[in-house]
Amino acid sequence: MRQVAMAVVLMAMVSVPGLAQTSTWTIDPEHSMIKFDMTHLEVSHVQGTFLGVNGEVKFNEQDITKSTVTATIDTSTVRTGSPTRDQDLRGPDFFHLGKFNEMTFKSTSLARVNGKLQMTGDLTLAGVSKSVTLVVEGPVGTQTVDGKVICGFAASGTISRKDFDFGQKYGPAMIGDAVKFELRVQLDKN
Repeated sequence: MRQVAMAVVLMAMVSVPGLAQTSTWTIDPEHSMIKFDMTHLEVSHVQGTFLGVNGEVKFNEQDITKSTVTATIDTSTVRTGSPTRDQDLRGPDFFHLGKFNEMTFKSTSLARVNGKLQMTGDLTLAGVSKSVTLVVEGPVGTQTVDGKVICGFAASGTISRKDFDFGQKYGPAMIGDAVKFELRVQLDKN
């Protein structure tokens, strides 16, 4: 999911003037996060965040489709507002910390589809890898702060728990299969 955030930043950079043909940008973990939302008992929603987002964007200004994004998300940073639920999420039925301590994302393609920027890539979650597609928005703005060039991006998408064999002992009547997520990232130019 955090990997998705990287994709968002790459897409936005197309409109940033003054970039070299190829430049490297780093996700700033202190200013980046992933939010997620899923249904609970078909009547309410559980929302949470991940804060441990790291990664790198290799941006090709001449041909954005040749740009790449790689990202990792520290799954121990999951927070839902319930310590008991957070502990369950870190356990063997979900993220299985100790065996799988991070999610990863690696882009495989970037394209404009129906006027929107889309990034497709491989998401690995609890040892299972699947292709996911994100809708990218940005850049929010490019600024120079303390001599560092930064910009912001957002991305969103939906994954299926069953595709990743994630928490399958809890059927869709207890926890919805669709997990919606939104990434907000700050990129720092290297």
